[in-house]
Amino acid sequence: MNIEQIRAYCLSKKGTSEGFPFDDNVLVFKVLGKIFALTGLDSWEKQEAAINLKADPDYSEELRAEYSSIRPGYHMSKKHWNTVYIHEGELSFQFLKQLIDHSYDMVVKGLPKKLRDTLVS
Repeated sequence: MNIEQIRAYCLSKKGTSEGFPFDDNVLVFKVLGKIFALTGLDSWEKQEAAINLKADPDYSEELRAEYSSIRPGYHMSKKHWNTVYIHEGELSFQFLKQLIDHSYDMVVKGLPKKLRDTLVS
């Protein structure tokens, strides 16, 4: 998998935008203005690809126990975010998409109902 596949998948999610709010390296994906995924482009260039994704705290613990390539979020809340080290090759693209979906859904769930409703219509 590569950054373009991940980018295309994230952008296929309804209400998603991308940008570089921190610097010209960290690509951020937001749903209705709230971050659900971010990745450093330099990590891809160095063949050390990783992405930060939000997760339910209990699910985060399960993932970290089962997969060595899923660790507490780097520079993020360790309770709510995981860093998924893609370059380690442990996870399939299909499973990574499921993790992206979970992150997106967690963020959408936290949005006010009025905003959530705009994603349905």
